[in-house]
Amino acid sequence: MALRHAVLAALVDGEFSGYQLAKAFDIGVANFWHALPQQLYAELTKLEKEGLVTGRQVVQETRPNKRVFRVTDTGLAELESFAEAAAKPSFIRDDLLVKIYAADRIDSGTLIEQLAERASAAEAKAALLNSLLLQMRGAQDEDEFLRSGPRIGPYLTCLRGLAFEREHRDWCLRTAAVLSERRTTRAEH
Repeated sequence: MALRHAVLAALVDGEFSGYQLAKAFDIGVANFWHALPQQLYAELTKLEKEGLVTGRQVVQETRPNKRVFRVTDTGLAELESFAEAAAKPSFIRDDLLVKIYAADRIDSGTLIEQLAERASAAEAKAALLNSLLLQMRGAQDEDEFLRSGPRIGPYLTCLRGLAFEREHRDWCLRTAAVLSERRTTRAEH
């Protein structure tokens, strides 16, 4: 998947400025695709040149003018073509896992601290995602929303993000406990 598809998917709900798009990435799209704001702005420029999005200037009296973007029919066709292509398997690419892989040969104290930080960050992200899910479904319970909600794609990806963050938190805590126990055992011998 390229950033272009994530941007197109994020824009299917309407017009967004680059700033609003960056916020959408921070809250929802970041569950499956990470991009820095400058990458998003550069991608919007490319997509506009290719005719996949269209931008227009919005004049604001008390603030600087802004550009807002929306997906064109060509952009929707590109997104449809992307959706029809076979999905590639996902993989993990994480520097902390490299460090843990070498845990038997390096000081585990720093790793334990990093695992605690990651667990805390995952817990915070899980709380954010959970509140986002509640906001999306409103007064409906989850099963009802999944059956009849107006737009379930963001909800489903948010559910995946929540499951990922919870599992990641649990793995970090368990790994930190294992390393701590082994460190204590080694110190006693």
